[in-house]
Amino acid sequence: MKNLKVLKSLILLLGAVLIVLVIWGLAEPYFLNLKEEEAAIPNLPEAWENEEIAVVGDFQIGMWLDNDSTVKQSAEQLVELNPRAVLFLGDYVYHSVEGPAKERQRVKELIRPLTDSNIPVFAVLGNHDYGMGSKTSDPNEELAQEMETALEELGITVLHNEAVPLTLTDDGLEQETASSESLYLVGLGAAWPENADPSKAFAGVPDSAARFVMMHNPETFGTLPAEAAPVSVAGHTHGGQMKVPYTPQWSYTALVSESENDYIYGWIDNYGAAGNQLYINPGIGFSILPMRINCRPEITLFTLKSA
Repeated sequence: MKNLKVLKSLILLLGAVLIVLVIWGLAEPYFLNLKEEEAAIPNLPEAWENEEIAVVGDFQIGMWLDNDSTVKQSAEQLVELNPRAVLFLGDYVYHSVEGPAKERQRVKELIRPLTDSNIPVFAVLGNHDYGMGSKTSDPNEELAQEMETALEELGITVLHNEAVPLTLTDDGLEQETASSESLYLVGLGAAWPENADPSKAFAGVPDSAARFVMMHNPETFGTLPAEAAPVSVAGHTHGGQMKVPYTPQWSYTALVSESENDYIYGWIDNYGAAGNQLYINPGIGFSILPMRINCRPEITLFTLKSA
């Protein structure tokens, strides 16, 4: 009898814990985190010292219970932060099948507070923007082009295996015109559609030039040549989405992922070629389940430092 009471108590306790976890998992996505990091960049022009670049990604608009209010909150907070540039890391929509035009329009509405400001925004595309829920899906180039057009209509510069020199002037941030004072922003194509082409992306970047590299999928980082990306950022993993505390590799994303590596969040060591560094942003939206546990949505704000 005593053992039965203990068993019942344990079942009730486990049930209570599960209920609390579910409630918190549904609530945590609405608590946006601001993570401040330093980015050490070799040959950084003096004008760029201590300037800030902000990073967000993986909105995943179109999923059931999608996290659109936090996307809008991130846009509004970015305006308040007023960095020199904002980088979007892809996967703006979830599965654009039934209503892609409606989903794209919703993305535009949510980020408009940011694009209506004078802060330059740069973007790359992710696998979901091609309608790819898995590596074996066929990429929909038409959907990707429509997503790119929607972003460009808001004044966002979408980078496909290309680099743009960014120069600080009295009037703000000047693009395209390179000088010794330029920081090169390099954007890689999406990995799953096999559009990532590092040789093309870095072709116009002088060997000694300061650079900041962006991509959607962290797997692309492993293909970059040595010393090419002293600071780079990626998304895609959602930071694990639901993580067991103090166990970096134990997460929901790791269980369902098709990734070739186990890297899911933050600064990544011992991965990629010498002289390259990667930071993985956990994004804002979800995959499959609309929950986050021990993994808040994040704006990553990088302060640039000379290395």
